[in-house]
Amino acid sequence: MTEGLAVKVDCKVAALKTIPLRDLERQVAAKRLAWFDAQGPKGGEDARPSPRRAYELLFRDYMALSLEDVPVISESETEIVWLSRNPCPTLEACQRLGRDTRQVCRGIYEKSTQALVSRLDPELRFLRDYREIRPHAPHCRERILRLDFERLMDLALDEAGRSKGEGNKGYGAVVALGERVLARAHDTAATAGDPSRHAEVNALRQAVQTLGDPDLCGAVLIATCEPCPMCAALAVWANVTTIVYGASIEETAALGRTRIRLGVRELVERSPVLVEVIGGVRRDRCLALYAG
Repeated sequence: MTEGLAVKVDCKVAALKTIPLRDLERQVAAKRLAWFDAQGPKGGEDARPSPRRAYELLFRDYMALSLEDVPVISESETEIVWLSRNPCPTLEACQRLGRDTRQVCRGIYEKSTQALVSRLDPELRFLRDYREIRPHAPHCRERILRLDFERLMDLALDEAGRSKGEGNKGYGAVVALGERVLARAHDTAATAGDPSRHAEVNALRQAVQTLGDPDLCGAVLIATCEPCPMCAALAVWANVTTIVYGASIEETAALGRTRIRLGVRELVERSPVLVEVIGGVRRDRCLALYAG
């Protein structure tokens, strides 16, 4: 172990002993975003950066790693997959402390890495395979792929149409983890006689059952309308990485919908969980659902 790596390991050990993972996650995300804003790409970037560009941003530009330490094993226009084998202070610190890297790395680095990747393009998504992570494997298998938020919103819009057809209020939601759609659902509060059965609640419950895990870190929740405080809070407790919506609470309230006027960004900012929020996807089509 080099002297520089040893110092980093000592610092990581001290941090893991004294600071909760969620606080470390926020610290790492803030550091990465500050770096991007100060030194990251300012101009000349492609209008639609590729997964390869995000990979290079993360490892070549930010971490200054040799790309031989993170060899690419698969690449297409929409996805890049690599195996991380670089010297890792977190791995060494976890081994010293007897901590599980699957818990620590998911708790600190999944969302903070996505925050940096999203600065390039939020449709580029970072995912780690926790079945192949050191020391449980000889490498960490990771990837960046491109999601099509509009295509996923179209699925949510289809659900909203089904909702109206059944006599409900016309909301739809989808949960995706990478290219895998874990859930698609609509509101059933009217037909089920249960005011909690919003589209997002139904979708999040279905996603947890599909995945077999109450932690949806890495997943994206897509909703035709900005989630209400109840649904946004459930998304926080499910630990989704990103919330994407079409029409906003204020816009639908202006159309006569009864809404609690607490935006999802305000709720997320007051929560203990780091969640990315993206609005306005297929906005006009979503608004049309609630205009009548």
